[in-house]
Amino acid sequence: MRRVELTIACWDYDRTRALREGTVAVEGCDVTMLSLAPEEAFFRAFRHAEFDASELSFSSYTMATSRGTCPYVAIPVFASRVFRHSGIYIRTDRGIKAPADLKGRKVGIPEYQVTAAVWIRGMLEDEYGVKPSDLDWHSGGMEESGRHEKLKVDLPRDVRMTAIAPGKTLSAMLEAGEIDAIIGPRVPSCYDRGAPHVARLFPDFRNVEKAYFKKTGIFPIMHVIGIRRRLVEAHPWLGSSLYKAFEEAKARCLPELTQMAALKITLPWIAQEAEDTRALMGDDYWPYGIEANRKTLDAFLRYHHSQGLSPRPMKLDELFLPSTMERAKV
Repeated sequence: MRRVELTIACWDYDRTRALREGTVAVEGCDVTMLSLAPEEAFFRAFRHAEFDASELSFSSYTMATSRGTCPYVAIPVFASRVFRHSGIYIRTDRGIKAPADLKGRKVGIPEYQVTAAVWIRGMLEDEYGVKPSDLDWHSGGMEESGRHEKLKVDLPRDVRMTAIAPGKTLSAMLEAGEIDAIIGPRVPSCYDRGAPHVARLFPDFRNVEKAYFKKTGIFPIMHVIGIRRRLVEAHPWLGSSLYKAFEEAKARCLPELTQMAALKITLPWIAQEAEDTRALMGDDYWPYGIEANRKTLDAFLRYHHSQGLSPRPMKLDELFLPSTMERAKV
């Protein structure tokens, strides 16, 4: 059988390193891995479909698929997952002490559709009664001016969003007090620098996020892996081959977290951290596949639709390649 040449764009995670180094192969394929930061991979994939397979924003992918315009179809490999209570930054001189205090405030956001924002808005509404329409949204680049939505967004009528002025950035606006808060996936540089009156809404976010997981069982999914639809149509086996390879690459990285003879990761208590995480979340705390993630996926799709980003509630079999939604068992 002729081997398929496959170019994959994905950031250089520990859980994908074996694919990048070639120690895990994709059956039937000759792979070229491009290590791109997520924002670049998303932009190039959605604007120009440059890659055979790519890490994709889960939110943008769901939007494009709901509109029938996505050149990719996803497999249930969740390259990035992050609890997002840590992703809310506030001015401390505005009387913002709790989520409810965000109501009526000017809140910066890099793009309304970014997956982190979908999760944060959903969490704020479900856990604290703060609706997206309660906030005054201001969109633009966190550190560079001129950022725009990757895909056109049609917001609900009760949601207000304004593009920030040319030359402005969200981080600088928060530092100057021109906005009251920022929601997003990246840490604003003004917070990193210790700018006065800038802090996280949840300073003890780690314990807040643990309590959230204990209550909901949700570990938020940020990114999926998509394959060109025309490639899958030409090679129906390709999705399963790629899924298996990503699974194997993840399995190979996990033992390194608890290697005590010589620490492979540059953190002194990494092994204890891994043990504590397993105690809270189970042995496979970063699962791929549908069934282990159904609660998380259902919550995300509910949020995505209710926030006006998909015109109807999307179904899992519309989003994920059917051949990768179940696995053979021996």
